[in-house]
Amino acid sequence: MHFFVIKKWLSLQTMPRIKYKFNHESLSYDKVTLGIKAILVRLLGLLMGSVVIAVIYWAIFASLFDSPKEKALKREVAQMTIQYDLIYREMNSIEKVLDDLQKTDDNLYRTIFEAEPLPSTLREGGVGGVTRYKDLEGYNNSKLVIETASRLDKLRKKVYVQTKSFDELILMASAKELMMRCIPAILPISNKDLTRTASGYGLRIHPYYKITKFHYGMDFTAPSGTDVYSTGDGVVAEVNSSKRGLGNNLIIDHGFGYVSIYGHLEGFNVRPGQKVKRGDIVAYVGSTGMSLAPHLHYEIKINGLNVDPVNYYFNDLTPAEYERIIEIASKTGQSFD
Repeated sequence: MHFFVIKKWLSLQTMPRIKYKFNHESLSYDKVTLGIKAILVRLLGLLMGSVVIAVIYWAIFASLFDSPKEKALKREVAQMTIQYDLIYREMNSIEKVLDDLQKTDDNLYRTIFEAEPLPSTLREGGVGGVTRYKDLEGYNNSKLVIETASRLDKLRKKVYVQTKSFDELILMASAKELMMRCIPAILPISNKDLTRTASGYGLRIHPYYKITKFHYGMDFTAPSGTDVYSTGDGVVAEVNSSKRGLGNNLIIDHGFGYVSIYGHLEGFNVRPGQKVKRGDIVAYVGSTGMSLAPHLHYEIKINGLNVDPVNYYFNDLTPAEYERIIEIASKTGQSFD
């Protein structure tokens, strides 16, 4: 009995449901039959509903769980953030090294070459405009990226300025090297024992007039014909033959404002316009002009003004020899010309 009831209930559940519609004219129920259009509308409604439900499920899933691609992108962003942080720290070290280079440049190198330090406005000048980093705005890590890019740009400019400064220093060094070769820096005759120093720079008694007169050079006694050396690289400006004053004399223009003068010569070994090197034999000791005995009168001028030649023997003399030659030169009360 129970089995029959259950079987009947199942058959009723599996039977297709038939719908009826009340007919007011015939006062009876008519069976409802669906047309193709109604079936299509129902199917479309079911499809749209399924799509809406699927979208809702997808939105909920996407908000709660990351896709493999999103997980990979997040790992990449995290790694890039770490790299930016490392770059930021590395730039701190580079900036310290660059600051040390700038201080050495301004306070040492440029001091050696007697050049002015670079102005801070040039080293610390800004880069770009206010919209330079506009494309980097609007992201989660925009602040970090923009700060790093800004510091990198400033660092790049500092490196560029420092590179240009070093290029300038190289040119200065080349000019300084040439200048050091040209500056009169040795004794004009062989004077190893320094005893040939006869008279120094300053007030001396004139050998002919017997009055105190300023002596603008140094006198070195030596036999006639002794070699006279160019004390620095330069060009022979004048070769003068005379029986008065300095007698036969020679003038060498060393450039950079330096000129050396050699007087009372017996003869010359150069001609006007000839280039000479430091240590070249340019003339020979004599006793021409107003000379008391064979000797060399030697002068140095800087920008047209006489200076004490004793300060320009640094390539030849040790500190002890320098002190000795000053002592010898200062003790002589009379010059030889």
